[in-house]
Amino acid sequence: TTAKEVASIDHVSNGRFLFGVGGGWNAEEMENHGTAFDTRWKLMRERIEAMKTIWADDPAEYHGEFVDFDPIFSKPKPVQAPHPPIHVGGASPWGPRRAARYGDGWMPINGRGGTIMDDLPVLAEECEKNGRDIAEIELSLYMAPVNADVAKEHEEGGVSRFIFGLPPADAEALLPMLDKQAEVIAAVNG
Repeated sequence: TTAKEVASIDHVSNGRFLFGVGGGWNAEEMENHGTAFDTRWKLMRERIEAMKTIWADDPAEYHGEFVDFDPIFSKPKPVQAPHPPIHVGGASPWGPRRAARYGDGWMPINGRGGTIMDDLPVLAEECEKNGRDIAEIELSLYMAPVNADVAKEHEEGGVSRFIFGLPPADAEALLPMLDKQAEVIAAVNG
């Protein structure tokens, strides 16, 4: 199961695993793999809730609309207690809601539905609704802009992780892009 795989990776990495989750966007692909596009977010939520139960309880059981199992035992348990950090992908307004509800981090795709900085008030409001402090939610930016000034602004605003993208290309085209990304990292890290 995914819960056992995540716990095992957490062991192999000595507690350094971050579990990124998202609902996806490709309806045809999802349907082909047995997930109804319209209910994917509910399914994801239940799977996360079920995994949290598996990681924390012995025996564990979960009864939801999409995920349903009677008491089970699962080993190993994650190194990180109570579980590896769950970073929820997704743009505003739903991404911050989901992160506040059942995530430990929020990782939107840059440029989808506004900027992460614009959406921080939404995240703060959703955290408050769920009895959480926004400081509990680690902010990551997927497809981060390769610009040191923008990265520094985001870091000052609370973003702690930047994930850069690369297009499919050969080494000759990719190496200068990687060099630029390294410059941005060096500028932010000082």
